[in-house]
Amino acid sequence: MAAAFVGGALLGAVFGELLKAVSEEKDKAVTFKDRLEKLESTLRNSIPWIEEIEKLNQVLDRPKQETENLVRMMEQGEQLVRKCSKVKWNCFKRYVYAKKIIKLDTSISDFFRTSLPLQHARDGKLIMVEVKEIHTMVRRMSGNGNINGWMSNQVGDCCSAPDPPVITPGLDVPLKELKMELFKDGRQFIVVSAPGGYGKTTLVQRLCKDDQVQGKFKDDIFYVTVSKNPNVKAIVQKVLHHKGYPVPEFQTDEAAINDLERFFKQMRTEAILLVLDDVWPGSESLLQKLGFQLPDYKILVTSRSEFPQFGSVHYLKPLTYEAARTLFLHSANLQDGNSYIPDENIVSKILRACKGCPLALKVVGGSLCGKQEVFWQRMVKECSRGESVFQSKNDILDCLGSSLDVLNNEVKECYLDLRSFPEDQRIPITALIDMWMELYELVDDVFAITNLHELSSQNLVDRVVTRKTAGDYGCYNDDFVMQHDLLRELTICRSKSEPINQRKRLVVEISGNNFPKWWMDQKQHPNNASLLSISTDETFSSNWPDMQGPEVKVVVLNIRTKKYILPDFLQKMDELKVLIVTNYGFSPAELNNFRVLSALSKLKKVRLEHVSLPNSLATVRMSHLQKVSLVMCNVGQVFRNSTFRISDAFPNLLEMDIDYCNDLIELPDGLCDIVSMEKLRITNCHRLSALPEGIGKLGNLQTLTLAACTELSALPDTIGNLSHLNFLDISECLNIRKFPARFGELCCLKTLCVIGCPISEVPSTNLENLQVVICDEETAEQLAYSPPGRARIEVIQEDSNLNFLH
Repeated sequence: MAAAFVGGALLGAVFGELLKAVSEEKDKAVTFKDRLEKLESTLRNSIPWIEEIEKLNQVLDRPKQETENLVRMMEQGEQLVRKCSKVKWNCFKRYVYAKKIIKLDTSISDFFRTSLPLQHARDGKLIMVEVKEIHTMVRRMSGNGNINGWMSNQVGDCCSAPDPPVITPGLDVPLKELKMELFKDGRQFIVVSAPGGYGKTTLVQRLCKDDQVQGKFKDDIFYVTVSKNPNVKAIVQKVLHHKGYPVPEFQTDEAAINDLERFFKQMRTEAILLVLDDVWPGSESLLQKLGFQLPDYKILVTSRSEFPQFGSVHYLKPLTYEAARTLFLHSANLQDGNSYIPDENIVSKILRACKGCPLALKVVGGSLCGKQEVFWQRMVKECSRGESVFQSKNDILDCLGSSLDVLNNEVKECYLDLRSFPEDQRIPITALIDMWMELYELVDDVFAITNLHELSSQNLVDRVVTRKTAGDYGCYNDDFVMQHDLLRELTICRSKSEPINQRKRLVVEISGNNFPKWWMDQKQHPNNASLLSISTDETFSSNWPDMQGPEVKVVVLNIRTKKYILPDFLQKMDELKVLIVTNYGFSPAELNNFRVLSALSKLKKVRLEHVSLPNSLATVRMSHLQKVSLVMCNVGQVFRNSTFRISDAFPNLLEMDIDYCNDLIELPDGLCDIVSMEKLRITNCHRLSALPEGIGKLGNLQTLTLAACTELSALPDTIGNLSHLNFLDISECLNIRKFPARFGELCCLKTLCVIGCPISEVPSTNLENLQVVICDEETAEQLAYSPPGRARIEVIQEDSNLNFLH
């Protein structure tokens, strides 16, 4: 028996029961087998430490104080492990339990690695100091410490390599060669170099997913996108968080680098692979600082530059003709019987023009998908103009531009808007919908989604669906798009052809407090711009010069500072309809100066991401605001402020989205008094445990989404008053097991989503308009015993990927 080795002492007994549970359950809980085996290894390696703790407790005559948190952690761990074998194929449950196992394993490892070097300190005073540190560390791991709100929302593998595309012809040989370089002794740096669009990122993504590579580096592969302006502190914070370690706020880049070096040395692992994707010229100093002297520590770099001073350079060549043909035909979707099948001579001419560049092949192929012969012939002529000189970046941009020109005008304009968001960042689909609805006066968001599908089908963007939800029914909170760097450069090149004061969209990137010269000249201000995007870095002081933007309808502010002041010039933009503020820094930004928005009579939509709402919001009134979106925001302070009533601040709201707001415990006062509300979406707010009874006052509510609010235990009975409700989503609400008594009074309900929800019965009384119940396989089996009236059951196949963890 595992507990016997410590003589029946409390800590030893609890430890033994946990080890026993892991040993017994690892073969039953197949889904978690790898995680449980790793946990078992950690526990067995900890046996000598447990014995040492018990001996020291006896010496100090303090057997409980220093270990009570560790005991509690292990007791909870045993309960967790026993539950694992009962989890079936619910993707969200698997994620929740996997996350808890990882946290348990990490906490135990940290405890014994960081806080118990006691065998080296026999002196009584030093023992007392060490025991005090143990107590502090355990308390932090038990949840009493503050481990950064935003990253706790990011729930996991923020440094995991993304999955490569399904089709990657021509990369098998480069992958084999790159692995050989990686496994050679004595070479720390490997640089994968090629022009933009040649598949460098795809190659290293395949490398990170390779079985041999994962066998060597195991869980110590760290994938980080660096981009043009690397944020050293953010890179280190992501790596630390990826391994489950507490994340400090670094004052300088040097402090972050030093902490990362100490962390890697303390890992005591056999091999470490750090992948730095999209490294720009001028980043030599960063690479040099990361070159720690550690055994079997490899750094893999992708870049358009070669960085020869760092040793081995792996050149990625253009695709061969056959590989190019395979990728092109796949991108053009010629397997579709309705598509025009071109003459092989036409295909050959296009392939020669694309010169083996995968991005060009994908984009050109996508632009021709389903098109008639005349479009193919036009593409041949467009491409042939650069056929003989297609070797520079500008030639590639010309070729990609030909594909952009075949889009209809509205879709093309939507595409050019993507540059409003920073390089290498996921762009939320919900933000794009808000923008496009107002910029192009779309009457329904379905038109915005159609434009997005058009861009995706032509490979101009990559759509990232992080979790299968009810997206097809109007909720896209878990959906994003990404744009290739080279395609983003295409939009930049196109915008530079117009003078500043004539551009329809003005994108400004500010380093420090260095504003462009034209800003100081009133004649150069964006008099014709309908879209204004301003990106600032972590050194920006929020000292804004004035700006004139009389026609601006949408403002996108991309920020990185801890404190940010909305510019005063916003209050003069009388046509402003949409404001989007996104913080890309590590900690939530304190956002101030909301008063400038009060006077904007046409402002309809405000989206805030990763910011802290100030108490001063209580004094703001935005009567014309129709939609508020709060994503990964700290809302608790202002929502619990006794002087703040959301119905006073936003009296005429039609829509409200609250997503990943970790400190949302209860809805703000006055929300149920906004009787104009038509759509209320609260998703991934895991601490929200109850809805107010007053929600029944929202008589105009048509959509209510409560997905992944895992602590929500019940719906209030007053929900029966929502006579206009036609869509309800309680997917992944793991604690809702039954509907309230008055649920059957929802006479207009058409769609009910209960994916991953332990509901066994849907009342059919008066639900005459219920058309579809969307659920997972397990819930569908339960509902089979009590069919929901005439409604059909639509089963969503659970997706095994965990993309939403990134």
